[in-house]
Amino acid sequence: LLKEAATPMATNRYLSVDEKGKSIDQTKYRGIIGSLLYLTASRLDIMFSVCMCERYQFSPKESIFSAVTRIMKYLRGTLDVGLWYTKGVEISLLGYSDSYFVECKLDRKSTSGTCHMLDNDLVSWNSKKQACVALPMTEAEYIVVRSYCAQILWLKQLLFGFELHLEPIPLRHDNTTAISLTKNPIMHSRTKHIEIRHHLIRDHIHKGDFDIEFLDTNSQLVEIFTKSLATDRFYHLHNELGILSESNLT
Repeated sequence: LLKEAATPMATNRYLSVDEKGKSIDQTKYRGIIGSLLYLTASRLDIMFSVCMCERYQFSPKESIFSAVTRIMKYLRGTLDVGLWYTKGVEISLLGYSDSYFVECKLDRKSTSGTCHMLDNDLVSWNSKKQACVALPMTEAEYIVVRSYCAQILWLKQLLFGFELHLEPIPLRHDNTTAISLTKNPIMHSRTKHIEIRHHLIRDHIHKGDFDIEFLDTNSQLVEIFTKSLATDRFYHLHNELGILSESNLT
């Protein structure tokens, strides 16, 4: 019988390939990960931890499986938790983006996170390891803003189909240098390694599709998609994103 866990992943836990560890049944491991990935469609609070475990499907070890077991222990204690939506919301979008620099020690790639709020209700979220290695932190933050740009254009086009025309959509980001790069057309040493495709951000800012605003790191909601968090911080973001249990609504 599984005991309950306060969070889906411990803050001091680092997953690695563990080449000397004992292997487990790959088919069984992939089946569990597939089920958990399906669950992230409504339980976004486990997205980061599930995506971390998903990276080791090619050679699962007992040490990795213990992290999967913790996720299931967390789910056991939060069976009544889910996304809750309010009635009569205003049609206004607000976005958040962040990255965890060189989070993966295996290939030194950063983890990006984005989410979008329709009024106060969460409608879109993402947690993904970046496809390329970012050299400075500024570059990693700039790349995640580009990811947000692609998502917001898709959402704007979707809402346009319902004859909903939005003003420039605010994006809240906690890196002032990355914000400056989106507004400064001059290429300098901080951007020389960034691929040209990431610079489409500037074009869409000038077109008025969205606007970037600075946000204090302590108010950044996307941290839940980019790193493992202490219990207090985890549940604070939990509530801010509208992931509630039935007991919270009574």
